[in-house]
Amino acid sequence: MTQTSNPILDELARMMTDAAGAAQGVKREVEQLMRSQGEKLLREMDVVSREEFEAVKAMAEKARAENEAFAARIAALEAAVTAGRG
Repeated sequence: MTQTSNPILDELARMMTDAAGAAQGVKREVEQLMRSQGEKLLREMDVVSREEFEAVKAMAEKARAENEAFAARIAALEAAVTAGRG
């Protein structure tokens, strides 16, 4: 098969290659812009980060466990006081 050089087809192929590269660049820019705007929106809405949420959740679980332990201790002390009176 003989290969011929056609300047019009060569130019068209070059333009398509350039257009594909430009489209990739635009895609990256749009993704970066959307990410930046999303982060800005979350900051403005005062949304907590996952790390902050997990830290507060752990503190709440610890406080709940301590409250349950104190409730059991108070119940035991009240039972001892009641038994001592009777």
